[in-house]
Amino acid sequence: MTVNTKVLGLFVGKAKERWPGKPPSAIAKFAANRAEQLIETGFVVDEQADARVHGGPEKAVHHYPSDHYSNWLAEKFDTSFAFKAGAFGENISTAGVTEEDVCLGDIFSLGTARVQISQGRQPCWKLNMHTRFPDMAINLQNSGRTGWYYRVLNQGEVKVGDKFELVDRLHEAWPMDQLIAARFNKQLDPLIAKDLSQIDELASNWRQYFFKRANKEAPEDQTPRLMGTSQR
Repeated sequence: MTVNTKVLGLFVGKAKERWPGKPPSAIAKFAANRAEQLIETGFVVDEQADARVHGGPEKAVHHYPSDHYSNWLAEKFDTSFAFKAGAFGENISTAGVTEEDVCLGDIFSLGTARVQISQGRQPCWKLNMHTRFPDMAINLQNSGRTGWYYRVLNQGEVKVGDKFELVDRLHEAWPMDQLIAARFNKQLDPLIAKDLSQIDELASNWRQYFFKRANKEAPEDQTPRLMGTSQR
């Protein structure tokens, strides 16, 4: 149970009109070169365009491993987009820690703040628009390399170079790569779904989803989220 590295990048941004006929987005972040205040809903200077599906206490901070960008570069997608730290709209970037190394409910010290892993990312159509590659969201989802979100247990300040250190591990049986795979598995065992629906540290919307799957409800239609037909 050892995860101890440093904050490689800290990224924040405001919502802007970016694509004609589409809702605004705050996916384009800029590097913060000073300490930023982290509160219950995220970094004070950061913003989400649609509070219905982005941000909030259960998704206050998005962490994406910088390690993954070499994989995306190797795909040689037909786009001029620069695959580099901060490019997918994440707030925190580190090296040497991926979904295989962290677990649901893990508690970390992040600068002077303390955060807890609450869920994985469900990529949406805005990533397609942002990267100028129409299938980027589904590629990200299928890869399992989605990154993860934190809730904020203790407010504080975070800056590049701060320690990122595991404080406590509550659910060793659920590393994030396996949790993310379960969330998008259309053939998920209802017994596994039931177990997940009862984990308090899991974000409420994911618990509700697994509760439905435990009761053998069909998986949701992901097309609107991934392709943008709902305009969300």
